[in-house]
Amino acid sequence: MSELSAEGVSPESPANAGSRRPRVFQTTCSLLPTWTDWRPAVRAPGGDLLAGLVVALVALPLALGFGISSGLGAAAGLATAVVAGAIAAIFGGSRFQVTGPTGAMTVVLVPIAAQHGATGVLTVGLLAGLILVVLAFAGIGRAVRYMPAPVIEGFTAGIAVVIALQQIPTALGISDAEGEEVWRSAFDAVLRFASHPSLTEPAIALLVAAVILAGGRHFPKLPFALATVAVATAAARLFDLDVAKIGALPQGLPAPSLSFLQLSDVPALLAPALAVAALAALESLLSATAADSMAVGTRHNPDRELLGQGLSNIAAPLFGGVPATGAIARTAVNVRSGARTRLAALSHAVILAGIAYLATGLVAEIPLAALAGVLLATTVRMVETASVRAIFRATRADALVLALTFAVTVVFDLITAVAVGVGIAGVLALRAVARSAKLEQVPLADTGDHAVEEHDLLREHIVAYRIDGAVFFAAAHRFLLELAEVSDVKVVILRLSRVTALDATGVLVLRDVIEKLQHRHITVLLSGTKAEHLQPLAALGVAPDSDGLRRLFPTTPEAIRYARRLVIR
Repeated sequence: MSELSAEGVSPESPANAGSRRPRVFQTTCSLLPTWTDWRPAVRAPGGDLLAGLVVALVALPLALGFGISSGLGAAAGLATAVVAGAIAAIFGGSRFQVTGPTGAMTVVLVPIAAQHGATGVLTVGLLAGLILVVLAFAGIGRAVRYMPAPVIEGFTAGIAVVIALQQIPTALGISDAEGEEVWRSAFDAVLRFASHPSLTEPAIALLVAAVILAGGRHFPKLPFALATVAVATAAARLFDLDVAKIGALPQGLPAPSLSFLQLSDVPALLAPALAVAALAALESLLSATAADSMAVGTRHNPDRELLGQGLSNIAAPLFGGVPATGAIARTAVNVRSGARTRLAALSHAVILAGIAYLATGLVAEIPLAALAGVLLATTVRMVETASVRAIFRATRADALVLALTFAVTVVFDLITAVAVGVGIAGVLALRAVARSAKLEQVPLADTGDHAVEEHDLLREHIVAYRIDGAVFFAAAHRFLLELAEVSDVKVVILRLSRVTALDATGVLVLRDVIEKLQHRHITVLLSGTKAEHLQPLAALGVAPDSDGLRRLFPTTPEAIRYARRLVIR
């Protein structure tokens, strides 16, 4: 009989064998799909299939519009929705997430396409996918929970403005607007339109946007985006309107190919790939978190979600698709349409694939102004005005972070905006924590029955201070140096029981204060020191007992009794 462990399991048993497997193997197994993901869908697929159909109808005009806005064309947007949508549905960490091209990603891709061309965008997508896979195995997915809300709301509002500015030339029927920044291009389009106005395309864009917004408010489950685009397309054909259209599309998806990849271009594209990967991770995890809040009893796996997004971004460029992320708008439609499992997101991709193979002729007739109207309506619905107002009313610091993030997003780019927003939020948070730390003189507690003269003696020669809050680099100098001005006493007692954090800077300043007081023959005693603070205090030589005096006390009454003996002696 084999020897049993303390838990009654043989060292050679499968349970122990699994625990001895390499960590990489265990991590890989935890990130891969399982049968439990699909068992409910197999038992009752009807609701998921219907939800997938609704999402596909909503996603079609968005995929075409974002593909065009990215600079690679409508076919690229459709290929992204099909390939990335299917792979992320299978391997992602959320059972409700719908993946495809998004407005936020378009904002990042436009300058990449302008500088490096279509092959550069495809290469960036592939590299970003590889980076996301690495992040998934590194367990970075959980970090998104630390993103400040003002930063999220700020760059979301900024993205909405940028997408809206991108649509102005198309909505006005201007195809040759100039300007590298979106606001310059929009301004140039307005000037050109003013010199030769034509109301057909602006009317189509505004009517489509108005119908989507009004209809979506009263009937949120109905696919108004597809319906309005279909009506606009039919009207353009019926009345033979002179408007720009999507044009001929290749039937189906192209064969997978790596011909776009030029290894010599990879070093120059690493920085854009990091930006795309950061955006894909951030937007996808935020979308998955929002889906959790809309559904009951569900929680996504953030690292598995990064893996799904990484694999989808590796695959999409092989079929000519642009980088993709989890799409909050389509994910919300998926949840509200009754989706229960991953089958809904997968069926949405399959339906779009059917359209790519069977209905490209109809898609080619869609007016570009109609798609601009769809995206304009999307920008209005992107911004949670209630959340923005609440943040502006909360504190001036939160309002400042939101406003700065918004401004940098519109003027520069999203990644810079997130970096600036998080940096400013961190500085303001440290400032708030530093201000909350304080030094307060406290009365001496009664240490026993002593004569009135002895109490007066103690009060004249012993003083106690309580330190509250975090004693760290941003706060230590502000109040600890006040202690150096203490005079006309023999003993100073520092109560540290309410110190929440103590870093090396705080300890060094504390040591400097103690040395200055001891140089003036004032003894310093520490009371209530927490266990986690003893090591930095000892490492930096604070309060040593080498001169025969005891310096550290577990409680303040003990420190007072010791100080009394010192004074009387």
